Amino acid sequence: MAWVLANPVVAAPIVGVTKKSHLDKALAALEVELTAEEKQRLEEVYTPLANLF
Repeated sequence: MAWVLANPVVAAPIVGVTKKSHLDKALAALEVELTAEEKQRLEEVYTPLANLF
């Protein structure tokens, strides 16, 4: 969630929560500020799909 919040151009569906703990964890992402290194490490394993539109 913190990564999604750090990338405003990302359009990703967010699945609804089924437990209060899920909501608490999602809201906690608002307090996380990823460093450039953390973002890069998360993005290294991502392989973009072909544009579907």
